[in-house]
Amino acid sequence: MKRLEEYITSINDFPKKGIIYRDVTSVLEDKKGLKLAIDSMQDLIKNIDFDVVVAPESRGFIFGMPIAYNLNKGFVPVRKPGKLPREVISQDYELEYGSSTLQMHKDAIKKGDRVVIIDDLMATGGTTQAIVKLVEKLGGKVVLICSLIELVDLNARELLKDYNIKSCVKYKGE
Repeated sequence: MKRLEEYITSINDFPKKGIIYRDVTSVLEDKKGLKLAIDSMQDLIKNIDFDVVVAPESRGFIFGMPIAYNLNKGFVPVRKPGKLPREVISQDYELEYGSSTLQMHKDAIKKGDRVVIIDDLMATGGTTQAIVKLVEKLGGKVVLICSLIELVDLNARELLKDYNIKSCVKYKGE
């Protein structure tokens, strides 16, 4: 049986020289890789008491939705502005080369909901921090942050030091 790392393609010098891009589409394209990824992430949260999965578009959806379904939990999408039809709350955040905004339906999280955040990759933690702020604005409590891949040298754990973080595969470097 292959290990999860063997399904992840590493692409040198993308999107710029010196960066090693960790491509999850190679995981998704292989039925055994996809099953292993979902099962591995689900295994990381098996002993966590939670109510809802929250995940950002687009690759967070790919992993978060089947886990929510398998565990009989609700699923809350976090999207870019203008993509959600009901009243939303927004959170601005910094990116490596600028800033962006994420939104969530204002009624998606109930006060006291215990939340697991799921995404494909955690790098600097900026996106995840914005999601945490959205959840907490609505009265939810983040009980776990779970990613398929973590780029440990980009220090997301320092930014999110007050939260429980688990990842399936950890890479050094950018």
